[in-house]
Amino acid sequence: MRSTFHGLETAKRSLFTQQAALQTTGHNVANANTVGYSRQSVNMVATKPIEAVGMTHSTAPGQLGTGVEYKSITRVRERFLDQQFRDENKSLGAWETRSSTLDKLQTIFNEPSDTGIRTVLDNFWKAWTSLAQDPENVTGRKIVRESAIALTDTFNQISKQLSDMSADLTNNIGVKAKEISTIASSIADLNGVIQRTEALGDNANDLRDQRDVLTDQLSKIANISVVESSDGYTISMGTVNLVTGRNATEMTSDSLESAMSSGDLNNGEVYGMFISRDQYVSSYSAQLDAMANTIANGDITITIPAGSVIPDGTTLDNITYTGANRTLAQDLTVTVKGLNGLHQLGYTFENPMSTGLPFFTSKDDGTITASSIQLNKEIQKDTGKIATSLRTTGSGAAEAAVKGNSTLAMVVSQLKDLQFKFTDLETGGLVNGTVDDYFRSMIGQLGVQSQEADRQLKNNQTLVDYTDANRQSVSGVSLDEEMSNLIKFQHAYNAAARFMTTIDETLDKVINSMGVVGR
Repeated sequence: MRSTFHGLETAKRSLFTQQAALQTTGHNVANANTVGYSRQSVNMVATKPIEAVGMTHSTAPGQLGTGVEYKSITRVRERFLDQQFRDENKSLGAWETRSSTLDKLQTIFNEPSDTGIRTVLDNFWKAWTSLAQDPENVTGRKIVRESAIALTDTFNQISKQLSDMSADLTNNIGVKAKEISTIASSIADLNGVIQRTEALGDNANDLRDQRDVLTDQLSKIANISVVESSDGYTISMGTVNLVTGRNATEMTSDSLESAMSSGDLNNGEVYGMFISRDQYVSSYSAQLDAMANTIANGDITITIPAGSVIPDGTTLDNITYTGANRTLAQDLTVTVKGLNGLHQLGYTFENPMSTGLPFFTSKDDGTITASSIQLNKEIQKDTGKIATSLRTTGSGAAEAAVKGNSTLAMVVSQLKDLQFKFTDLETGGLVNGTVDDYFRSMIGQLGVQSQEADRQLKNNQTLVDYTDANRQSVSGVSLDEEMSNLIKFQHAYNAAARFMTTIDETLDKVINSMGVVGR
């Protein structure tokens, strides 16, 4: 004999199950735009069927169904796509940082432009050309002084900007270390909450989504590998464990430096910061220092015209000039130490006459760099100390510079087209080139590096977008699909309710309307 109230139980189970499906669908719709949310699904199964109660097997055909129930509510997620996304995301983070740094470097150098170092350098050579036409002109001397100050100020300013950028990158590495620690700690906490929740037989879907969002963020900062175990996520960066179950490792700038040195850190935003600071910024700062020092003191081969008088006791190419051999009988090709060495070969129009001072000096009295180069303070105070002449008259105490002679100024103005010996920072050797050539090679290198970084950034962004689209096609919420599910579950709920009403009416008929049997 069948159970009288079996139909009510079947209808009740159906109502509860379809109601859960409707609520889950509503939860999906509500989180359609939530970052990192994974679509959830109600897993329905038919409940265990029963036979009619009896001492022996029922003669009724088949088994009697007992309705439906939902075993679990699970999120739709594929680990493979998550791992693929994180692998691409770390490269995107690295190239974003590198591209941003190179863009800033291009802004600092600001070439080609009317305000960049190349223009200032051209103005400096032009000032010497103008002075050569009238070496005693006070205005021309002041223009040379101001052009030199503008040149050194430009070197100083660019060097400071590069130094500030390096310091900013160092600070940002410290900020990222704290961010890694914070995210790792949050993931470790979620590991614990998820473990406690699922120990009771529930699925911590929303908590798992939160953990995956944090893991995605971490994957952009550094190269990480993720392994899931019974204790939750174990996250490592090379051989460095960031998260193990409920425990997180606190990261610092020093620990990231160590990871970079050991190779454990090899991708992500932090890696891009190290590359930007230690390769890009450091390289261009060193090249700028080399350029400033070479202009002041770099070896350069010049030709001193016949008739010029070398200052007494001067040694050029291992030959010391004194006495009668000071006056050149023919053109002399020698190597001097940059503009400083050349300027010291000339004479001023002061009375008594004096030889030229080193044109550029260092603010700290050390090696001239882009940050320390300055116009000699004596020349800043008195433009009369700018040497322009290479000829003298008289001898001994009566020796004086030839008025109007501009031989030295002419030679200085030609330095723009002469080749200096620059130190090749990659090989440590010497290479020949004009100052313009050297600076042009710097800017060309920067342009190529920036172009390559932009190309890599676009490629990695495309890959990340593609993998994320694949992930969203599986885990994302489709409103069209959810609306279809709403209609489907609503009809099922309504049908279950109608079924319960039918059973209720049937029982009412049996109980209240089937006569007075038994009275």
